[in-house]
Amino acid sequence: MNRHVLFLLASLTLGSPLFGADEDYVPGPDAMVKEGVPQGKVTQHTFKSTIFPGTERDYWVYVPAQYDGSKAACLMVFFDGGGFVSEKGSFRIPTVFDNLIHAGEMPATIGVFVNPGVIPPAKEGQEPRKNRSFEYDSLSDLNARFVIDELLPEVGKTVKLSVNPDCRAICGNSSGGIAAFTVAWERPDAFRKVVSHIGSFTNIRGGHVYPALIRKTEPKPLRVFLQEGENDLDNLHGNWPLANLQMEAALKFANYDHQLVMGTGKHSGRHGGAIFPETMRWLWRDWKTLQP
Repeated sequence: MNRHVLFLLASLTLGSPLFGADEDYVPGPDAMVKEGVPQGKVTQHTFKSTIFPGTERDYWVYVPAQYDGSKAACLMVFFDGGGFVSEKGSFRIPTVFDNLIHAGEMPATIGVFVNPGVIPPAKEGQEPRKNRSFEYDSLSDLNARFVIDELLPEVGKTVKLSVNPDCRAICGNSSGGIAAFTVAWERPDAFRKVVSHIGSFTNIRGGHVYPALIRKTEPKPLRVFLQEGENDLDNLHGNWPLANLQMEAALKFANYDHQLVMGTGKHSGRHGGAIFPETMRWLWRDWKTLQP
């Protein structure tokens, strides 16, 4: 389906205006608790990494009501997880998952919501040192190794996660968006579905090279969804709307399964959150053919 058609359908479905300001994007009915829909359970945890030495972070695990532990479940990882898991944020992922899983529009999926690492202060009263840009904006396999070799084995102690990369998705906003793409780019054997909202494919730590790399590299078996806003950032690192248009052009050139939905929003999660249920329907459109 043409990306403009997808955006139009999402806008009409969610009641969001097609041409509006950032604040016009609001969560739709699939982000609201519905009577009769089983609700999954969310638990909060902390984790210390050795791949990112000295860091610690919070993470949350969503387990759908339909998961009974008898077989592995599909997986979706979210960077900057605290914002995605919030019941009052732009995304409200647990509620969206509850509704779409119940409706049969996506598989029963374990959600893992992980925050970037921080290094605790050396002295009382000092601020912790944030490790987010290093983890998210760097073009390396470190973040992929953190997720695949450290975090998921920890999560896997209590739930069975699919090892089929086609059953595993990864998502983020801004620097978290490029981080999600980097994980799948580095490790398509582990993740093949990517969702990037207002992705920072700019020169913060070299991410502006991705369009060229996509064009010159043998295509990888990825499905990529990009969301961007016409009024996103334009600063010393680059122009976010142009960077995402370059990503789309490169993905199209290399024949990737992809979509770009360009709205009118700013550098926020409001637009991505408003269309997120439609994004999931597109991302998981063939889920019934998959074997977790």
